Amino acid sequence: MIEIFRVVTKGRGRRVRSVKNSLNCPFPLLFCCGMFCAAGKNMFLFVLENLGQTIIPDLGSLESQHDFRTPEFEEFNGKSDSLFFNDGQRRIDFVLVYEDESRKETSKKGTNEKQRRKRQAYESNLICHGLQLEATRSVLDDKLVFVKVHAPWEVLCTYAEIMHIKLPLKPNDLKNRSSAFGTLNWFTKVLSVDESIIKPEQEFFTAPFEKNRMNDFYIVDRDAFFNPATRSRIVYFILSRVKYQLINNVSKFGINRLVNSGIYKAAFPLHDCKFRRQSEDPSCPNERYLLYREWAHPRSIYKKQPLDLIRKYYGEKIGIYFAWLGYYTQMLLLAAVVGVACFLYGYLNQDNCTWSKEVCHPDIGGKIIMCPQCDRLCPFWKLNITCESSKKLCIFDSFGTLVFAVFMGVWVTLFLEFWKRRQAELEYEWDTVELQQEEQARPEYEARCTHVVINEITQEEERIPFTAWGKCIRITLCASAVFFWILLIIASVIGIIVYRLSVFIVFSAKLPKNINGTDPIQKYLTPQTATSITASIISFIIIMILNTIYEKVAIMITNFELPRTQTDYENSLTMKMFLFQFVNYYSSCFYIAFFKGKFVGYPGDPVYWLGKYRNEECDPGGCLLELTTQLTIIMGGKAIWNNIQEVLLPWIMNLIGRFHRVSGSEKITPRWEQDYHLQPMGKLGLFYEYLEMIIQFGFVTLFVASFPLAPLLALVNNILEIRVDAWKLTTQFRRLVPEKAQDIGAWQPIMQGIAILAVVTNAMIIAFTSDMIPRLVYYWSFSVPPYGDHTSYTMEGYINNTLSIFKVADFKNKSKGNPYSELGNHTTCRYRDFRYPPGHPQEYKHNIYYWHVIAAKLAFIIVMEHVIYSVKFFISYAIPDVSKRTKSKIQREKYLTQKLLHENHLKDMTKNMGVIAERMIEAVDNNLRPKLE
Repeated sequence: MIEIFRVVTKGRGRRVRSVKNSLNCPFPLLFCCGMFCAAGKNMFLFVLENLGQTIIPDLGSLESQHDFRTPEFEEFNGKSDSLFFNDGQRRIDFVLVYEDESRKETSKKGTNEKQRRKRQAYESNLICHGLQLEATRSVLDDKLVFVKVHAPWEVLCTYAEIMHIKLPLKPNDLKNRSSAFGTLNWFTKVLSVDESIIKPEQEFFTAPFEKNRMNDFYIVDRDAFFNPATRSRIVYFILSRVKYQLINNVSKFGINRLVNSGIYKAAFPLHDCKFRRQSEDPSCPNERYLLYREWAHPRSIYKKQPLDLIRKYYGEKIGIYFAWLGYYTQMLLLAAVVGVACFLYGYLNQDNCTWSKEVCHPDIGGKIIMCPQCDRLCPFWKLNITCESSKKLCIFDSFGTLVFAVFMGVWVTLFLEFWKRRQAELEYEWDTVELQQEEQARPEYEARCTHVVINEITQEEERIPFTAWGKCIRITLCASAVFFWILLIIASVIGIIVYRLSVFIVFSAKLPKNINGTDPIQKYLTPQTATSITASIISFIIIMILNTIYEKVAIMITNFELPRTQTDYENSLTMKMFLFQFVNYYSSCFYIAFFKGKFVGYPGDPVYWLGKYRNEECDPGGCLLELTTQLTIIMGGKAIWNNIQEVLLPWIMNLIGRFHRVSGSEKITPRWEQDYHLQPMGKLGLFYEYLEMIIQFGFVTLFVASFPLAPLLALVNNILEIRVDAWKLTTQFRRLVPEKAQDIGAWQPIMQGIAILAVVTNAMIIAFTSDMIPRLVYYWSFSVPPYGDHTSYTMEGYINNTLSIFKVADFKNKSKGNPYSELGNHTTCRYRDFRYPPGHPQEYKHNIYYWHVIAAKLAFIIVMEHVIYSVKFFISYAIPDVSKRTKSKIQREKYLTQKLLHENHLKDMTKNMGVIAERMIEAVDNNLRPKLE
């Protein structure tokens, strides 16, 4: 039945009439159809008669009609909290706002008249679709007109069936399983929302609504059967599909297109009350007030989120985002605790760090002269100037870091698997298990549909925006544009590298060469540290600038690509934005972790970038500390910037708006006018929230081996992020149109990809960026005979063993040596590498220690990856995606659906067929009896 309706609505007027006539079923079909022609005909006639005026015209423009049906104009009745028409009976389900053209101060009369005719045609067609409209002028600005939209019961029922909306069959009779942590109920009660304030939602078994089976559904009160969010969603479904113009057989339709063209200034559903106080209307549920008080207010920061109320008020798409963000934050608590424990382990054991003591010892590190790290101006330097950085490195480069990296590899798998279970529960509870919602093509797509092709399935003509060849060209151009911007990011990273190489020379020449104990700044402000901090800050600034520019570029590219539906649009934009952000945010970290200091050669034969800039070297302790600094600046700076932007920007915009309206502040304004002056939430607003969190998820997992405190920073940020987002939605933005969503979409596979990559990156950070493997090799192999001189395993002598010797006379250009007089004349210097000393038969070639270390690093990577991947796959296999309890509920609901709907329908069919058979027998008997007599 519904499929026939869809075909009808896509056709022209003559097809409507033919299908309409076909509902008068002939006798043979009547016997087979049973109740179809009786119940189905009434629904179709209702819908088709309402659609007739919109679809029947075959030629010309819809706006050329003169018999427009216009909404009634009513004066504001002074009830500022009212959510109803002036009669107090019909609920406002949506509000359209436009500026009266007759009162505009402009000379473009022709344009204004065209806009007015389009709007009149659109509103007339809304009325033809069964919607009821009431218009009211603004209290503060008489140029503005607010058109209130109400959907009556018949329209709601009809479109609920078309949209496959699931509605209650009967109350849920499955008992909730008691918690295994019963003794902690008092603690969870403190964290939970007070049930006397926000009452738990009653659970129902549900089924897709069918109008001819209305008696099977749990309808206690017609006014409450469709909640406000569902009503708004149904009305928006209609608003998005109603036509207002037909030119060259191409229809223009939808409220989004009208808003984008300026014919309407806004379209939105209403908030139910003010967020600071309850409504004066006793029938108002005050859900916005409850959400602000128990969710968005800072005093509720420690409480769980009222997810059912969020879903009920904002829809499943918003609800699933906050459910995911809340679950991610809960899981971060465990990671943060373990990360802090590993950090404290390193902090408390830094005094036992033998190699750091050797660096700081005046008779060891103070007497080791290091080779210059650049070709000009760089002096020889003593190793002990890196004393403080070596102490800090002991905190992060410890055994606890290895344990934490392995733990995070398991943690991320547990998070993803348990989230799948939680998501399955929400899918059932929120009726999105079998989400069947045909998505409308985007107006931008429909406007370009000029090419006619034959559909391979239906064998009917349909319009598409471009041919297969045109689609290939668009995809090629879009891919080329994305690739160009990725190359631009890589170029910026190279620019940062060149900056590092250039400024390091300056810092080496300007900063002190000797440590003065009376000046604490000199102990920390080494050339390496100064270069690292300034480069990280510049890198962060460039990242934010490129991010701002590319957001606009990515939208332009996706618009040019012209995806058909909004879901396709968001998925396409998601992949472009994430690919760009991945390179933008993580490229500098990948450079420091895996490239810096790895290909430097040795002092006599250094490696040059672009044939000019000598490659960077790491500190004697490695580049791990610099990677930690980079992560701290980017991750912390990004969190602070985003939160300030999210709080200040909408608040300032609303503050400016209130300042402009201060002259009419004494007047009582209606609910719809108060909401109009709030900020509109962009179509991609939720997309940016997801993107922000996924980038953070990458920092927490990909580079956590270098920064165990990353989960703690993410936890603090997310606790604030949840409340900031809640505050924005509840207080600063108009109410969003409720949307259905089954899951978090394309972000789920992106997180799974990051989780797999994180195992590799953390293993490589421990192997190649930290000094853990060289220290272990020295401790177990080179501290004792045959390679070492100690009688027992020890770390003593590690620094001397890992620094190679270079003869100053072997510099290719002696001017590059440039020894400083205050350090004396030296014949040799040390550098970080494992090479044979001068005079050896294989001088300056890699020694046996180097090959032992390489073998140990590769073995470590292979073992760590295989162990963690094995555990990950075992966990994924052992934890089912859907819990047993959720499966039971789904099976129970399917059973009830079959019993209540199908069996009842068969009984009705049997009864009706029996009545028809009796009548036929009676008719035959009446005809035969006279003949027999």
